Amino acid sequence: MRVAIASDHGGFDQKGALADFMATELSCDVTDFGPETGDSVDYPDYAVKVAQAVSSGDADFGVLICGTGIGMAVAADKVSGVRASSITSPAFAELFRQHNNGNVVCLSGRFVDLEVNKQIVKTFLTTEFEGGRHERRVEKIMALDTEEA
Repeated sequence: MRVAIASDHGGFDQKGALADFMATELSCDVTDFGPETGDSVDYPDYAVKVAQAVSSGDADFGVLICGTGIGMAVAADKVSGVRASSITSPAFAELFRQHNNGNVVCLSGRFVDLEVNKQIVKTFLTTEFEGGRHERRVEKIMALDTEEA
């Protein structure tokens, strides 16, 4: 499984540990899109890199970490083909995959501790989309990519 990861300064402290966790514990091929230091950066610059990797098929899933996860989710979700959400619990991660076929999980580096974020990532990457009635709903969401408001 190919996973793209990035953060801003608010998520930088957890990014390396989460990348290592995915590589060693979950056998993922992880690509780190930055940043390389914890200096202040603009989260949209990093969200778009991961979102484009997922949208293009270069990555199967994306993991983004900022202070709350919210800004990264808003930015990543602007890329066609991406279903991103800020997730704060393993239960939400499971439902995000099962019901919404989420492909980019956005985490809080300030309000959720590393061990919980590891469990969120593990749940996100190991839960399958249920399809069925949810397939129709996801198709309607994806159709919004091509509609003009």
